Amino acid sequence: MSLLIKNGLVWLHEQEDYLKADILIEHSKIKEVRPVIEGEKGIPVLDVREGYILPGWIDCHTHLGIIEEATGKIGVDNNEISDPITPNLRAIDGVNPLDIAFKDAVRHGITTVMSGPGSDNPVGGLNMAFKTAGRIIDQMVIKNPVGLKIALGENPLTTYGADKKSPVTRMGTASLIRELFMQAQDYMSLKKANKVKKRDVKLEAVIPLLMGEIPLRAHAHRADDIITAVRIAEEFKIEKLVIEHGTEADLIADYLFEKKVAVALGPMLTPRIKMELRNRNYASALKLMDSGLTVALITDHPYNSIEQLRTIAILAVAEGLSPKDALKCLTVNPAEILGCDDRIGRIAEGYDADLVVYDQEPLSINAKVLQTIIDGKIVYSAQ
Repeated sequence: MSLLIKNGLVWLHEQEDYLKADILIEHSKIKEVRPVIEGEKGIPVLDVREGYILPGWIDCHTHLGIIEEATGKIGVDNNEISDPITPNLRAIDGVNPLDIAFKDAVRHGITTVMSGPGSDNPVGGLNMAFKTAGRIIDQMVIKNPVGLKIALGENPLTTYGADKKSPVTRMGTASLIRELFMQAQDYMSLKKANKVKKRDVKLEAVIPLLMGEIPLRAHAHRADDIITAVRIAEEFKIEKLVIEHGTEADLIADYLFEKKVAVALGPMLTPRIKMELRNRNYASALKLMDSGLTVALITDHPYNSIEQLRTIAILAVAEGLSPKDALKCLTVNPAEILGCDDRIGRIAEGYDADLVVYDQEPLSINAKVLQTIIDGKIVYSAQ
């Protein structure tokens, strides 16, 4: 399948201004980006008439399809609270691509998301990244898994501690995580010596993390919980750590930069219903970006609805974040955090043809999506 997009104002992340250009798509990839591309006979043409073309937005922390909308409790699959330690849970087994929120994502230019288990368990399971258009989740996957989820702070304590089950304290949460990782290390040693008599589904799930193949993704709001995640990662020589939510990450930004920790920041539109959210503020993205960190803005859908992703960026710009950096927080940065920056997050030759076209500058509150394109196919059109 081919498509020629004509007369666009194209955002290339390394430039300050939009470039008037055409984009040629072939076999779901971007083949060329040039000021003028002459169409060949038989290739469909989409004339966007100086619409603004950007890489499709990426939300690198959601529960899309795992917490389904308009279904009630039967559609809430994010927390397996029968056991506090569940590294073996796989997001791919819980995502329903027919969740109505997928249509919202596509209609608002969001072409890729990360979805996965919730934060009630100290160890929640394996996340994955996938496109937002399709009906068969296995065919929508970009990368699986993209990390192992752990959770620190209030959520595990209120889930289990209220019933006087472990963990009751922050120390208990950290201890359970360490215990699992130590067991996985011992298991790996036995496997290397060919002494494993029976495979362990939980410990098998941790091996890619300890081998450096996937990152540790830590739910943490408070600064002390964020530092605990860093401490645990260093103890087990985990190569990559992503802090998810990071409400107080700006208070320790220099420390996180030193440790090369990325932050998936948000959700920003929720009320401060927990103590951990006390220091939530829209200027956090600016402070973190100014400190040199890799930062992505997230909705944590459905805690903020998936279509509010751009709104968060607009609010961050109002607090001083540059428009260019705000766009990076929705494109190149989340792509890097997901380990998918060789495929998505940029408009460049060889990248997936995932694009969103706006009728005006996309950080204008009045901007509307004209088309969303995923893998070279127009999956939404306002016309």
